[in-house]
Amino acid sequence: MSIWTRIADAISALAQGEGLSHVFDRMRTPPERTAAFAIAVIALGAKMAKADGLVTRDEVTAFREVFTIPESEEKNAARVFNLARQDVAGYEEYASKIKSLLGDDCPSMQDLIEGLFHIAIADGEYHPNEDQFLLHVAEIMGFSERGFKSIRARFVPEAERDPHDVLGVDPDMPMSEIKRAYRAAVRSSHPDQMMARGVPKEAIKLAEKRLIDINQAWEQISAQNAQHAS
Repeated sequence: MSIWTRIADAISALAQGEGLSHVFDRMRTPPERTAAFAIAVIALGAKMAKADGLVTRDEVTAFREVFTIPESEEKNAARVFNLARQDVAGYEEYASKIKSLLGDDCPSMQDLIEGLFHIAIADGEYHPNEDQFLLHVAEIMGFSERGFKSIRARFVPEAERDPHDVLGVDPDMPMSEIKRAYRAAVRSSHPDQMMARGVPKEAIKLAEKRLIDINQAWEQISAQNAQHAS
């Protein structure tokens, strides 16, 4: 059974009135846990796409960029997105349930938030309603203000972008500690690590942008440190 079939079956259960708690409670182990992660991105992405009042073709396309969808699974994927968009459950409920499912697994929740940011900026505009939506989801999932700012700095062109925010470190930390944080961020972004924590292989594209941003931030901080030392 493909991940898209598992996801479509779960979303269908929601659409037919099966409780969200019951559906997610059945998805705590692989491969269902992987499908649960995808449902969270799809459902929250579908609802966020309407946060600025309009679901655009760009936002739907962005969803397809986050997830690699084989041609044979396109109908199932479309069904998932449409059912999630129509589901009466509020996004807060989805966010709370995925938080319960993932526990305190911060890397997995970061994967989720990054997927939502990718969809939010797809139409070339980061709407204030989208910012509020993402901030609220991040708060539900236990993100600190710094953690949220770190992700927003990497995705939103007009956001204040400090390389220290990108790595989630303080500017006055010793370089040895910043380097450790950088290496940990690189390890966490490895596709094998992401799949181990439940990110579907169909969504590993999420790692590509993160690695680029992490490496650029480290290069900037290293250059600034070398300047100060000379």
